[in-house]
Amino acid sequence: MWEPYKKGFKAYLQLEKSLSENSVEAYLHDVELLTQYLQTVQDLKTPDALELHDLQQFVKYIAELGMSAGSQARIISGLRQFYKFCVLEQITRNDPTVLLEAPKLKRKLPDTLSYDEIESIIHEIDLSKPEGGRNKAILETMYSCGLRVSEVVNLKLSNLYLDVGFVRVIGKGDKERLVPIGSSAVKYINIYRNDIRVHLQPQKGFEDFLFLNRRGAALTRVMIFLIIKELALKAGIQKNISPHTFRHSFATHLVEGGADLRAVQQMLGHESITTTEIYTHLDREYLRKTLEQYHPGFGRKE
Repeated sequence: MWEPYKKGFKAYLQLEKSLSENSVEAYLHDVELLTQYLQTVQDLKTPDALELHDLQQFVKYIAELGMSAGSQARIISGLRQFYKFCVLEQITRNDPTVLLEAPKLKRKLPDTLSYDEIESIIHEIDLSKPEGGRNKAILETMYSCGLRVSEVVNLKLSNLYLDVGFVRVIGKGDKERLVPIGSSAVKYINIYRNDIRVHLQPQKGFEDFLFLNRRGAALTRVMIFLIIKELALKAGIQKNISPHTFRHSFATHLVEGGADLRAVQQMLGHESITTTEIYTHLDREYLRKTLEQYHPGFGRKE
């Protein structure tokens, strides 16, 4: 009964929204959860027959299943996308998700590294090994450009414009953006290309990938995660660190330095400015600490 709607929604997400396979599957899973609920309560209404009350009962149901506030909010976001599609295709005239409230989320500020901590992690790389030169180029690029780990492993030689200081990045939903790259990252990419990568025989299909493993294939995201974890351990850093920490640190250092939030949004490849706005919270905390440290009258008790 719901299968034609699901098929149409899938095509809409792939063709109209140009979403990645993972994102499409996530949205379809949200709709699947709703239909499973409707079957459970033996009231399998069509999308145009569902009302706000039905969806509120569904949200209550997934909350009772033990889903976190974050998971609930994400599922509601998926249903909103589904009803956008339904209205667009005239499957329904009304959108019952408009007044559907998501649980309030506390925006957790991610762990960030100071510039000195990043330097200490990079310093732990063993440059006597070929993978050391590659790893240095990877970490320098991640911090210089604020790339997602998926963007780093998929970086292509044909997307490097190092002579003018830019890299072309394919982000979420296959969206492209040009990101400036610093001179230090350019230096270590060139060392890796000219002294290390040149001795590798790329496997078929991986000739254009910048960063290769010893077998000449692309690196995995897990591999980058393990490299960073091991280096952080050697550097004696206790924070919860992942490849994303470099991206957060890149954005935090920019905002702390006074960068315009719209510019940071473009460099990070965030579709919405609200995603980037988490860094304004970091910025306020940074300003407060700066005042506490340097202002003689701040926090003085009368």
